[in-house]
Amino acid sequence: MSRITFDPNILGGKPIIKGTRISVDFILELLSSGMSINDIVKEYKHLKKEDILNALDYASKVIKREEVISPLSITKKKLHA
Repeated sequence: MSRITFDPNILGGKPIIKGTRISVDFILELLSSGMSINDIVKEYKHLKKEDILNALDYASKVIKREEVISPLSITKKKLHA
């Protein structure tokens, strides 16, 4: 994940690709919209395939550490509140 960095002065400190203002979540949105890695690299000339793979690696590691909350448990809490 050598290409992921944080800067409190850029996008409020969100994880970004080093040397850009492109956030990890923006790359994930592009991928989820159907763009391929090659499409993204063509569209954003300053990005490399390594940047996209680093963003995916970072996101994967963040998700592994998250607590899973089922929608059912959220609904139950609202009903009992």
